[in-house]
Amino acid sequence: MITTRPASIARRLAGALALAAAAALPAAAWAAEAAQSLKLQVNGMVCSFCAQGIEKRLKALPAAGPIFIDLRNKVVAVEPLPGQVLDAQKVASEVREAGYEVVATETVAQTVAQIRAETRAARQGR
Repeated sequence: MITTRPASIARRLAGALALAAAAALPAAAWAAEAAQSLKLQVNGMVCSFCAQGIEKRLKALPAAGPIFIDLRNKVVAVEPLPGQVLDAQKVASEVREAGYEVVATETVAQTVAQIRAETRAARQGR
C-alpha cells in the first residue's frame, strides 16, 4: 500500500496550477493585444471604389492586419498584425492622402471581426 501525505499532494497540485497559469499568461496577453484596433470615422466614402482605395493604402502599411470598411456608417477599422502596433497618425494620414476626411480616430478593445459582427447585428436590428 502506498501512502501519500495530503501536504505533498497539495504542493504538487499548487505547482501544477502555477505552471498552467504561467503557460496561459502569454496567450492571454497576446489575445488582449490583438484586440486593440483603430476605428476611424471617415467622411466622403460613398461607393465600393472608395473602400477599395482606402483598403489598398492601408494594406500597404507593414503593421496592418485585417481591415473593415463600412460605407453606411462611415467607419474604417484596422487591426494590427500579431505583435505589431499601428500608428494612428499614419493610418489617418493614409486615409487623408486617399482623399477622405478623417473626423475621429479611436483605439478600441475589439478585433475587426468583432466590429464587423457588431455592425451587421445593428443593421439587422433596424
